[in-house]
Amino acid sequence: MANDIGLIGLAVMGQNLVLNMEDHGYSVSVYNRTKERTEEFVAGDAQDKNVTPTYELAEFVSSLSKPRKIMLMVKQGAPVDSFIERLLPLLDKGDVIIDGGNSFFKDTIRRNKALEEQGLLYIGTGVSGGEVGARFGPAMMPGGQKKAYDLVEPIFTAISAKAGPNSDVPCSTYIGADGAGHYVKMVHNGIEYGDMQLICEAYNLMRHGFGMSVEDVQAVFNEWNRGKLQSYLIEITADILNEKDKQTGKPVVDVILDSAGNKGTGKWTGQSAMDLGVAAPTIVEAVFARYISAFKDERVAASTQLTGPTAKFSGDVDAMVQATHDALYASKIMSYAQGFGLIRGASKEYGWNLKFADLSRIWRGGCIIRAQFLDRITESFEADPALANLVLAPYFKDAVLDAQENWRKIVIAGIESGIPTPGFTSALAYFDSYRSAILPANLIQAQRDYFGAHTYKRVDMPGSYHIDWPEDGRPELKTG
Repeated sequence: MANDIGLIGLAVMGQNLVLNMEDHGYSVSVYNRTKERTEEFVAGDAQDKNVTPTYELAEFVSSLSKPRKIMLMVKQGAPVDSFIERLLPLLDKGDVIIDGGNSFFKDTIRRNKALEEQGLLYIGTGVSGGEVGARFGPAMMPGGQKKAYDLVEPIFTAISAKAGPNSDVPCSTYIGADGAGHYVKMVHNGIEYGDMQLICEAYNLMRHGFGMSVEDVQAVFNEWNRGKLQSYLIEITADILNEKDKQTGKPVVDVILDSAGNKGTGKWTGQSAMDLGVAAPTIVEAVFARYISAFKDERVAASTQLTGPTAKFSGDVDAMVQATHDALYASKIMSYAQGFGLIRGASKEYGWNLKFADLSRIWRGGCIIRAQFLDRITESFEADPALANLVLAPYFKDAVLDAQENWRKIVIAGIESGIPTPGFTSALAYFDSYRSAILPANLIQAQRDYFGAHTYKRVDMPGSYHIDWPEDGRPELKTG
């Protein structure tokens, strides 16, 4: 009997998605580039389950019911294109290929168009939640032809996380055409970068600015996770700070090298912000913070030559912890505001007609940026789908204005103590820029007109203008 769906790529995420599908009553065919991985899987976790191992692509394809639904869980880039090319001669018109990896959205647009021209359907879907999410319920962000989504919707709805007041709302929905799903997942990851950086800055200030022990900081994160900062990332931070290293007995965070890795989605988010002309400074600063952390040897050498503030904090620690809480919450709002600003820009650029309330709704469970305040974001976009910026929604406007004094206090504390806070600082600068009726860009335009005759606009009449700047006394532009 033919199986409901096939999955190629039996790394951790692929295996767990297969088991999740099988749990929900779907029969699954599996294929992996290496035969040994398939054999290990079916003899281990998939033993006695409705999972069919295959060892040739032709065998894999022929084991599936029509229209065939094939999910790729392989590394983004060339491996995806390679498997598509190998599958093409084996497929019939109307079959669906699903890319569940972190592919670049423009690659997904290209693949969608090319396959559609050959009568095949293509879905690029973001899958968030790591291995636990894949196993027990991820957040899923599928984009592609609507008729392709309709074919896989029952499976995606079944295996996705469930959220909402009654934990019955699927954390999966149709995002939009061609690359929309992978774009939204990319921005989700950019917001994740920002969220993680802000949490780490809060930790760093409490630990090294206010002189708190790891145990005390852990207790703070535990407390924060019971309030409006409640989220997956706050929860796991408390867990991490509670963990002791088995070799030394020290807090495990103190034996982990301070050099952060990345897989590229944060970089893509920053590049897209540049392409679209949308400000996303907190997300970009989070990416840069990881980059500079990787220069560990240079930083250690520089620390012996470059000095900064040395005064020890002597104020009210409890008051500063509360201020840090407020700064984290306000900055988190700015990070999400920037992410949704990017999604708005891309929706307009690519004609996706994305629905922001739907996006925040499916992020409420299963994914890394799951957070209590996503309910508030959903409510805000439901009340005003055309909301220009998240910070203008009544709830978030009041929250930021209430936190503003403490937010500024924390940025100042970081500067005065020499502790870097690029996330907090960039978020505050974004807020101050967005709320400013007048910015110094008028001087920038004058400078551009002076050296490049780029023209400028006036505040009092329409059109573009240029000044014949005087030649006499003009500074010489040295060229050699």
